Amino acid sequence: MARNTPGSTGPTNRTPQPLPRQRTAGDFAKAFFAFLALAGLLLAVPLALSTQGWPLPHGMPSFDMVQQQITVDTFVNILICVVWLAWAQFAACVLVEVKAAVSGVGMPSHIPGAGPSQMLARQLIAALLLVSATAASFAPGIAQFGQSLESTHKPTVAAAQQAPGVGVAQQAQAAVASQADAQAHAEQANAKTGTEGATKFYRISPPEGRHHDSLWEIAQRHLGDGRRYKEIYQLNKDRMQPDGTKLSEASLIRPGWIMEMPADAHGGEVVQMPDQAPSVSEQVRHQIDDYAKSGNHQEQPAQHQGGSRGDNPTAQISVPEQRLPNAPTTGSGAGSGAVAEAPSQSSDSGLGLSAALIGAPLLAAGILGALGRRRRMALWQSAMTAVAGRRGMEPPVPTGDEADVHDALLVGADPDAVRFLDLALRGLSSSLGGESRPLPVVYAAWLTDDDLHLQLAQPSGTPPAPWELGQDQTFWRLERSAVATYEGIDPESSAAPYPGLVSLGTRDDARLLLNLEAVPGLVALTGADPDRAAVLSSVAAELATNGWSDRMTVTVVGFGAELSPLAPTRLRHLGSVDELIETLGAEIGQRRSALGAAGHDSVLTGRTGPAQQTRWAPHLVLVADEPTADEATALAELTADSGRLGIGCLIGAGSAGQLPGATWDLEITGEGRLLAPLLGLELDAQLLPQAQHEAVVRLFADAAPEGDGPEPARPFLVDITEQGRPAVYARLVGPYEIIGLDTPDSERSALLHEALALLLLHREGVHPRVLASAMWPRGVTPEVCDALIERLRLWLGTDEDGSARLRTDSTGRLTLAPSVVSDLDVLRSLHHEATEGRGARRASVRERLLTDALGLVRGPLLADRTEGRYTWLTHEIIDTQLPLLVADVALALSAHHLEQEHPEKAIAALRAAVSGSSADERLWNEMLRATHATGDEARLRELAADLTVRGGDRGVPPRTEALLDELLPGWRGGVAAAG
Repeated sequence: MARNTPGSTGPTNRTPQPLPRQRTAGDFAKAFFAFLALAGLLLAVPLALSTQGWPLPHGMPSFDMVQQQITVDTFVNILICVVWLAWAQFAACVLVEVKAAVSGVGMPSHIPGAGPSQMLARQLIAALLLVSATAASFAPGIAQFGQSLESTHKPTVAAAQQAPGVGVAQQAQAAVASQADAQAHAEQANAKTGTEGATKFYRISPPEGRHHDSLWEIAQRHLGDGRRYKEIYQLNKDRMQPDGTKLSEASLIRPGWIMEMPADAHGGEVVQMPDQAPSVSEQVRHQIDDYAKSGNHQEQPAQHQGGSRGDNPTAQISVPEQRLPNAPTTGSGAGSGAVAEAPSQSSDSGLGLSAALIGAPLLAAGILGALGRRRRMALWQSAMTAVAGRRGMEPPVPTGDEADVHDALLVGADPDAVRFLDLALRGLSSSLGGESRPLPVVYAAWLTDDDLHLQLAQPSGTPPAPWELGQDQTFWRLERSAVATYEGIDPESSAAPYPGLVSLGTRDDARLLLNLEAVPGLVALTGADPDRAAVLSSVAAELATNGWSDRMTVTVVGFGAELSPLAPTRLRHLGSVDELIETLGAEIGQRRSALGAAGHDSVLTGRTGPAQQTRWAPHLVLVADEPTADEATALAELTADSGRLGIGCLIGAGSAGQLPGATWDLEITGEGRLLAPLLGLELDAQLLPQAQHEAVVRLFADAAPEGDGPEPARPFLVDITEQGRPAVYARLVGPYEIIGLDTPDSERSALLHEALALLLLHREGVHPRVLASAMWPRGVTPEVCDALIERLRLWLGTDEDGSARLRTDSTGRLTLAPSVVSDLDVLRSLHHEATEGRGARRASVRERLLTDALGLVRGPLLADRTEGRYTWLTHEIIDTQLPLLVADVALALSAHHLEQEHPEKAIAALRAAVSGSSADERLWNEMLRATHATGDEARLRELAADLTVRGGDRGVPPRTEALLDELLPGWRGGVAAAG
């Protein structure tokens, strides 16, 4: 047990408490008058009221009584009832205040609706007890008893960065100091055990206004270093307190608890036993004696292990406990990699895929979504501008490293997890807005396969259903199955409440998303340059492409200019920290003014309720290179209250240096571990290494809609002559049918059909892991995947020469033999032959080929697919390719019929394509020309009116409007008259 050297000195208390003193005549006078006031209110009032008789009716009131006129006696009786109720409420306040003052444990209970009454009772009780040792030694001064009752219910949070009275730089210096120093202090204190003076104890003080005691501040005041809070924690962990509870979290302490202190503790609030025993009340002395006995069995403080939940000074990030133990690390928790085997860390073509991307399901889903949007835009732009060789063609097929990265994205992406996260957060925002409740500040989210845990900065009451409280009052939890409550929610009417959440890594089966927007200040990232760059690239790419945000600005400084194609409207690049400071300073001033004008205390209050249309978009800043000391100080001063302004900053701090002014510190190791000792975190970091970073950038460059990428891939062409009849023919455009194969086992039929459809849509080949991920999005073992491939090989059979129709190419990807064909392959081949082959030379051949091609269209792709299957189609762009291809066929056939002066046939061909591609402006423009060729002006006017209705508020597209002006002058007047 720790001992002390008498006479030790130290810094004075930052928030001093009253010390024992001699009672004065004024103290006794205050106590006397307080006694008279209490006696008068508790005794005289009810005696006076009793003389007025019974105020309530002696029988049950009737309806006639209600209709009678109110007399003076009735009014007096009502007033007497009100006074009785007020007296009863005050008496209850006195009872709870007396109980709390006498026991000295915990805070007084809060009497609902009794704010002023309870304040008065507290002041009178305090004045009465002012002459006692208990009040003099441990209670705050009488002037502080009138503080707002609401402040007494705020949580005790020991956050170094939020310590009142400590500057930003000093906070950061304390927060980033090495753990070895704290351990050295502990060893010095332990060395004195048993050799020096009496044991020392400290009693947790009640809150004063908005200030709550914490282990960090106790260590700062009485040990001279807040980082030594761990010594206090280890001395008192799991020991029974006077109120029957135990200390299990360094951040959760209660007023009235006793804390044994290290030997060198000093200061007026520390009680040295038995030397200072007479200075405290007998009750408190007994509590300390009993508590001291409970420490005899305690072991020496254990050395801190990274990630221990009890060793968290900021109490900001904790691992949720309500999770399934030993859950498999697949799906949203640690990546949706379909094969359970650990992937290779390298990206060797055809062998292993990038473990970084496979293990990043949210990042992979975001990148795939952005890549799909970019490819669709390229297809539409090439179609609208008639770029030669691109209409109806495939986008460039990735090869080499790009192919491996693309496959890794397909394996790792978990769009269901993104959708769950987005629905859960928007639904929470909508529910709180409906209850007129503000959004709570969220520091982090933990996403698992089964649920979502939000960690709040402080308790915020009971969450709205279907959310529920988690392991404590600072956790809100939602099961994945319960998110169905929010199905159909409109993103336009429900703002994304926490767009600054970004994945940092995984621990056990949970994925941590840190809310960069909510961090009060700078977050520093230390580590070697390549490791730090991999973290920043991952964060930048996920913020730019995530699916749980609305508007957002992501500013990257010193890196990432090449990432702008991922999200041109979100991501911007600045060249230097000086430029950032200038830009950020102006924006912070504007945001403060806007919040003040709107009457909000933070951006969160603007994301629910009537003000949510402003969205209060966050601005997240990522800096790669370590700023100078002056730059870091300037950034720290600018972002001191960034958490309420919606601005978050993640700053690179070099491999060894510390960043002045940083609130939180993260470290990335060469082994891919992300450490934050003061936050109690140790994660498997989410990374986007340089090789994968470059490959992702090339994927977006190849899909550039400007047409400056590589040549588009030529379509897979088949022999459309009678001699080229395929051995296996699958109809995909419309209901799914297969000709040439026996019907497989009914239990495996759906799986085999889906796997074949995937291969037919990717004639370039499919990696086995991509196939497994598509068939089993929640994960599967390699043995099950291999069994499916073998069944598929047996089902497809062999060609006449004995070769298997399901093959493996030199890169390890699965491909189909040319004898296995789909109607989509035939459609492409007919269009190509009609426009670039024999049909380009002979009109009759062109007409026949195009007519046959249009006849293959029986509906949308895989029209009768089972709900819940074919989820991999969300990653495809076939939904854009097929309508454009059908439109190209119809346009070519229409042009042919117009050349032959057959406008009715041209209109029929266009109408066949419009049903599946109604948004294609080219079809409507060609329909106008064909209708004009009929010479029927009334029919043309009717079509113009129809196009005006289709345009809605946006009106008729400019090209269509110009064409109408040419074909039908004065059409606007006719449309207006018809309207």
